[in-house]
Amino acid sequence: MTSTFVRSLLVAGAALGALSLAACNKPAAPSADNAAAAASDAANTASTAAMDASNAATNASADASSANAAASNTAGQ
Repeated sequence: MTSTFVRSLLVAGAALGALSLAACNKPAAPSADNAAAAASDAANTASTAAMDASNAATNASADASSANAAASNTAGQ
């Protein structure tokens, strides 16, 4: 598996988890106004979770890249 594919799966999983949590916490019978607000909140929650996952994946990728560069520099000496 490539790191890009794994990162995509991580982001999709985080977004799906956030949407699932938001759906479980909604009121039993929301009015039309409350439903729109709940949908907006769920979208914001999912967006935040996806961004956090993307940032974590980017940081992990940068750390791995730095480790690879350090290993190749050390191996050549």
